[in-house]
Amino acid sequence: MKQLIIGALICILGLPVFSQPAKREIHQGNELYKKQKYAEAEAFYKQSVDKSKESLEGNFNLGDAWYKQKKYNDAIGKFTDIASTSSDKSVKAQAYHNLGNALLSSNKLEESINAYKKSLMNNPKDEQTRYNLAYAQEKLKQQQQQNKDNKNKDKNNKDNKENKDQQDKNKKDNKDQQGKDKKDKQDKDNKDKDNKDQQNKDSDKNDPNKDQQGQQPKPDQLSKEDAERLLDALNQEEKKTQDKLKDKKAKGVKGRIIKQW
Repeated sequence: MKQLIIGALICILGLPVFSQPAKREIHQGNELYKKQKYAEAEAFYKQSVDKSKESLEGNFNLGDAWYKQKKYNDAIGKFTDIASTSSDKSVKAQAYHNLGNALLSSNKLEESINAYKKSLMNNPKDEQTRYNLAYAQEKLKQQQQQNKDNKNKDKNNKDNKENKDQQDKNKKDNKDQQGKDKKDKQDKDNKDKDNKDQQNKDSDKNDPNKDQQGQQPKPDQLSKEDAERLLDALNQEEKKTQDKLKDKKAKGVKGRIIKQW
C-alpha cells in the first residue's frame, strides 16, 4: 500500500501572512512544530488566533498541530472552515488536502476521497494530493472487499450453524424414535407374554386332569404308622375271611349225607 503524504505548514508553502500582530506567536509556534513539539506549538498558534481571529496562517497551522496530535475532529472542523470561507484557490486546495488527510486518518474514506477531489479541482497539478487520492481509493476498495469477505464469512458461519443445528435435531429425533420403537417392542412383548399366560391359564381351567390350581392331583400321603395300621387291618380281614372259609368247608363235609338208592 502506498504511504500517505501529509500536508505541510502554510508558512512553508509560501502563502502570505495576513496578520502581522500575531506574527511572533506564529513564528514561535513554527519553531516548536519543526521540533515535533506539537502541543507547545498549538499553544502559540492559539495565541496568534486570539490576537487575530482572521489570521489564515495561525488558523491553518493550528489545524495542522491538531492533526499531528491525532485530534482529528478538531482538525477536520478547522480545515473545513478554511476551505469553505477562503476564496483563494491555492488556500482552498491546501485546506482540502489536509482535510482529506484528517478524514482518512479517521477512517472516513469516502469523505476523504471527496476532499482530495475538491483539492485537485482547485489545483489539478498537485501530485501529492493525487497520490493521496489513489491511496484513499485503494484503501476503500480493500475495506469494501474485507466487508464483503466478512459478510460471506458470517453467512457461511450462519449456514454452518444452521446445518449443525439441523444435524443435531435429526440425531435427537432419530434417538427419540429409536427409544420409542424399543419401548413399543417391549410393550408388545409384554402384551404377548400376558396373552400367552392367560391362554395357558384358561387351558388349565378346562383340563379335567388338573385341579383348580392347574396342577395334577396328588395321591394322599399316609404316615408310616397309618400305613402299618391299614396293613394290619387288611391282614385281619383276610385272616377272618380265611377262617370263615375253613369253617364253612368243615361243616359241609361233616354234615353231608350220602343217599343210596
